[in-house]
Amino acid sequence: MRITITFALLSLFITFKLMGYEAMHEKTPIGEIKVLQLPARTALEATSERSYFSENNGLFRTLFRYISKHDLSMTTPVEAEIEPGKMRFFVGNSDANKPQPTTGSVSVKQLEPSLVVAIGIRGSYNEQSFEEHREKLLEWVEQSNEYQPTGSPAYAVYWDGPFTPWFLKRSEVHLPILPVSPLSDSNQSSENP
Repeated sequence: MRITITFALLSLFITFKLMGYEAMHEKTPIGEIKVLQLPARTALEATSERSYFSENNGLFRTLFRYISKHDLSMTTPVEAEIEPGKMRFFVGNSDANKPQPTTGSVSVKQLEPSLVVAIGIRGSYNEQSFEEHREKLLEWVEQSNEYQPTGSPAYAVYWDGPFTPWFLKRSEVHLPILPVSPLSDSNQSSENP
């Protein structure tokens, strides 16, 4: 009983703490596919040699301890690469000038603005959901005449803490893309009369 109460309180604390953070971008509506321009940002990254889904929230806990220890605000959502496992929290604007030291378990990276295609999801954060929605994005890009994949892998984007009930969780899958250049279109049309 005591463990259940402790778990519930921790869950509420993390959920409300995440709700108070600034958002890096708007949530992609559930089931919709949108192109997003992500801003330049400071990432706090924890990595594993194993798959993200085999980590049992270990990467989340590592990053949560880091921001708590260094008194850093963060934005939502957070990102997770799947193979090998990586998770990124992003430093909030109010703490952009605070020290963010690289440690043995967390590295600090400056990420450039990037373009992604995103799909909104409701439900559990699991590998099956990730793969299903990644495939939808790959099909969308394949049918698009405007965008092409960059070659970087798709990654998961999580809006809620790990202790949020599964039916309330919001997530996305993002796939990095580039606009198709008119030059490459004209080269293809001249090669294929």
